[in-house]
Amino acid sequence: MATSDPVDAARRRIDAARRVVVLTGAGISTESGIPDFRGPQGVWTRNPAAEKQSTIQNYLAEPEVRKAAWRSRLDSPAWSAEPNAGHRALVALERRGILHALVTQNIDELHQRAGSSPDLVVEVHGSMRRVMCWECGRRAPMEEALARVRAGEDDPHCLACGGILKSDTISFGQALVPEVIEGAMQAAQETDLLLAVGTSLQVFPVAHAVPLAQAAGARIVIMNAQPTQFDDIADAVIDGSISEELPRLVWG
Repeated sequence: MATSDPVDAARRRIDAARRVVVLTGAGISTESGIPDFRGPQGVWTRNPAAEKQSTIQNYLAEPEVRKAAWRSRLDSPAWSAEPNAGHRALVALERRGILHALVTQNIDELHQRAGSSPDLVVEVHGSMRRVMCWECGRRAPMEEALARVRAGEDDPHCLACGGILKSDTISFGQALVPEVIEGAMQAAQETDLLLAVGTSLQVFPVAHAVPLAQAAGARIVIMNAQPTQFDDIADAVIDGSISEELPRLVWG
């Protein structure tokens, strides 16, 4: 259970760990100016129609949904977002030699841009900075497709086969990549301490990493603005600003 001084308790747990696995969600990126989806100022809260753009059946079947999605991609605040102190704290954790894996539900690549090793980052929902063809599977930098949209194409198709292009992310109704999920769950079972940051822990199977790690004997630290369903099994629960509190865990 959480102590009366959760930050101190979490810091001591991290200092004692040899292998730390971090699970991050939208909360670490909102402090870089990227809105979440379901929060009070979330993308879908402000514009419920935008949820269609993230549903694979609608995206593939309706050209107007794809056109709206491409317009939204052009205007995404993620392109100008910069890593914050929370992202940089995780880089420092890696440099200490104890970061075993950084499992992220985010698609913005801010961890890599902050300096996290791509070999340690597990992107369970893919990356918005890549585009992929639904037909032939060809992948390319997202900027290539966005340049075509700026030039006048409202629904660019694959240059190789003519198939539908989408961001290289997991949409609703689209299967997760089994090998990626298996890697994340394996890491959770190998860690001494699992640190969940900025995630509601409501999306499965990724959220299952928390009880899986706990069952394997790991300590659990949860840092999130709102309570989660796993707070009662955590050794420390922290609800402050991630960009303020996460550096305190790493640097003191």
